[in-house]
Amino acid sequence: MTVAALDASPYQGYLYGYPHKTAYRPLRPRPALADVWSGQRRTDLFCYLHLPFCEMRCGFCNLFTRANPPAGQVAAYLDQLSRQAVRVAAALGDDARFARVAVGGGTPTYLDPDELSTMFDLIDRFRPAGVPTAVETSPATATPDRLAVLAARGTTRISIGVQSFLDAEARAAGRPQRRVEVERALAAIRDQPIPELNIDLIYGIPGQTDATWAQSLDAALRWEPAEIYLYPLYVRPLTGLARRAPADLPDPQWDAQRQVLYRHGVDRLLAAGYRQLSMRHFRRASLPVVDAPEYSCQEDGMVGLGCGARSYTSDLHYSFDYAVSVGQVRAIIDDYLRRPESDFDVAEVGFRLDRDEQRRRWLITSLLRADGCDQAAYAARFATRIVDDFPQLATLVDRGWLAVTADRLALTAAGLARSDAIGPWLVSTVVRAAMAGLPAR
Repeated sequence: MTVAALDASPYQGYLYGYPHKTAYRPLRPRPALADVWSGQRRTDLFCYLHLPFCEMRCGFCNLFTRANPPAGQVAAYLDQLSRQAVRVAAALGDDARFARVAVGGGTPTYLDPDELSTMFDLIDRFRPAGVPTAVETSPATATPDRLAVLAARGTTRISIGVQSFLDAEARAAGRPQRRVEVERALAAIRDQPIPELNIDLIYGIPGQTDATWAQSLDAALRWEPAEIYLYPLYVRPLTGLARRAPADLPDPQWDAQRQVLYRHGVDRLLAAGYRQLSMRHFRRASLPVVDAPEYSCQEDGMVGLGCGARSYTSDLHYSFDYAVSVGQVRAIIDDYLRRPESDFDVAEVGFRLDRDEQRRRWLITSLLRADGCDQAAYAARFATRIVDDFPQLATLVDRGWLAVTADRLALTAAGLARSDAIGPWLVSTVVRAAMAGLPAR
């Protein structure tokens, strides 16, 4: 992208992974997982389990999920997930070791207590005792009986998508809920011996003001969560909000409002004793950063289970097919449930990373974190200097968005605020073309 792209909207896209799944294509012939993982680092792996079910589909959501599946589909999915886990474990081999487990979706606590127990039986194939385990939930499904299962089965972190503590704002975001329900769910979580709580909030909701944003921030802080994520609202294609959004969104006025609310959020959380780990991620400064040193997002090594989960090796990222629209998501889930067990011995769709893309992935996944890029670690892996491989970074330095020292490259406060423009700006021409070539589904 041209330098001019940096002057466009600060909210161009959230790069939570690179390359984005829309760049994946069918792998033909499909490579055997045993070959894919042969020679890869198989210690300190990250296991991600995907449950694609929710009690409702929020207006802003473009995740791979199905609301209120038909009777029997959750049980059938868990059965198929168990078969996949057996085949994946065999492909990884006995020397695979996991440092972290996360369960997301969807909303994992859409499952009832018995189904959650079955889910944890499956996870325990990969999870030694004491491995940090995170589970996502929602206000409607964070019930005492479900939470008791999570606590008894070793959950160490629970993340709840509140989005707003104001009923009117939640409705405006396409998330109808009542604050009394949210507070009841948070109280139920705090009644369980689950060490860490994360609360997700959204800013930029129609009708939201500085004052109402402050109310949600203060309401979240009263629960003293270990972490808080602040997400800018996006209106993405094929979502409920996109169907009813004005044709001129996003616009400069909305961008300016989100930037103001972002800065207010940062200031409020820093004053409350949190440190900023990325544009979205804040953690209480008194707590250690749990990812280090066991797992690092830059080092590859993620094993995904479920039809919406991605897996990463150093040179291949793979998954099943991807969609957002309700009909396509349902079709992919149905296809996953029909697959023979042998299909779980191979990678279905993916993206092969050459050496240049591996370098770029390291840069993006590092730079969008507040601690930035470790220059020595990059040189040790790639035998080159990051500033030589990516001379365009000088543009960010000139704008005051990037600070460079002998040891690190890190975004400044102004740079972190522009993460959703800087990330897309760094995407390669090859990946950008692949992403553009997949029509929205």
